[in-house]
Amino acid sequence: MKALKCRECGREYPLEATHVCEFDFGPLEVVYDYERIKLSLTRAAIQARPQTMWRYRELLPIATQPTVGFEAGYTPLVKADRLAQRLGIRELWIKNDTVNYPTLSFKDRVVSVALSRARELGFTTVACASTGNLANSVAANAAAAGLKAYVFIPADLEQGKIVNSLVYGAQVIAIKGHYDEVNRLCAEIAGKFGWAFVNVNMRPYYAEGSKSMGFEIAEQLGWRVPQHTVVPIASGSLLTKIHKSYQEFIKLGLVPHAKYKVHGAQATGCSPVSAAHKAGLDFFKPVKPNTIAKSLAIGTPADGFYALKVMKENGGAADDVTDDEIRDAIKLLAETEGIFAETAGGVTVGVAKKLIASGKISTNDSAVLCITGNGLKTLDAVIGHVGQPREIKPSLREFEALLADEAKVSA
Repeated sequence: MKALKCRECGREYPLEATHVCEFDFGPLEVVYDYERIKLSLTRAAIQARPQTMWRYRELLPIATQPTVGFEAGYTPLVKADRLAQRLGIRELWIKNDTVNYPTLSFKDRVVSVALSRARELGFTTVACASTGNLANSVAANAAAAGLKAYVFIPADLEQGKIVNSLVYGAQVIAIKGHYDEVNRLCAEIAGKFGWAFVNVNMRPYYAEGSKSMGFEIAEQLGWRVPQHTVVPIASGSLLTKIHKSYQEFIKLGLVPHAKYKVHGAQATGCSPVSAAHKAGLDFFKPVKPNTIAKSLAIGTPADGFYALKVMKENGGAADDVTDDEIRDAIKLLAETEGIFAETAGGVTVGVAKKLIASGKISTNDSAVLCITGNGLKTLDAVIGHVGQPREIKPSLREFEALLADEAKVSA
């Protein structure tokens, strides 16, 4: 790391717990000494390291060795031939963060970085504003690291995600309001109490953890950048950081220079970035979320402007899907590839289907879909929509009758 730098005016700041430029209120981002990184970060060096996100440590914003989330990352990149056939594309891959460690979502990446950096800066209390997965990861990783944790969530979150934060002993504060109201409160609390809020004052470090997903995709594809990457949009940070990860690997000569497109996926009930992109706008209008995809329900996405900018630069597209389309896509992914994704994953698959059908992703191309969380966390959204078990008595005759009924239906 060299410094924190304003993404608007370019002013540089020390590597401290701060996230906003004091001159123009632009967001701060970590910048690196790439010439120095080139000396140690080679393909051979990376491949000799443990298979975790920390194999790319020089490009992650910590000063020493990681102290939180040692096992996070390096999740499978699954070749999804059956799903590719259903969607009508030549080659399809699933980046499967439904099995990330320890809380089954991509947030384990960003939290591992944020808490490792928070410990370097001397913090003992960590916190976050969350739509669910981030709260789970902060609670779990703080528990493992011996840090006190406060997580702030909208009160109407899925029960699975609430329980998955409470079980680790974190202080879970449910706010009667949507995520943007939770986030505003957390900005006030961070200023007053001086805690390490991973997505407020620690945001420049936290956001960089998302790059590890992009690094892994490129390495697992045989050191190449995919033609298309479809990314769910909540704050917009994941999309911008996957783009940054590809750019960094190209800059360092780890992958050949290639044209690629990064596409954004949103739920129709909270689609400010998708709506802006389809209207040809460089800015979005805030919305009030109303969708089953609660992990993406951010009506004023912090990085929405930059997500639009990235898609415009590389020719990517954005689209959105309804709640019914989300459920259908969750089922489709599960039935074809045996991967049970949460609602955000349904958004990604559903939007990929639309982009392929519309020709924005060519049927002759190759694409990677980023599946960011496990379906066991959002059972509420699919219960009653995936069928019911068939009940019979413990009788062979009844089972044979059931099979006969099935045969008649199939015929």
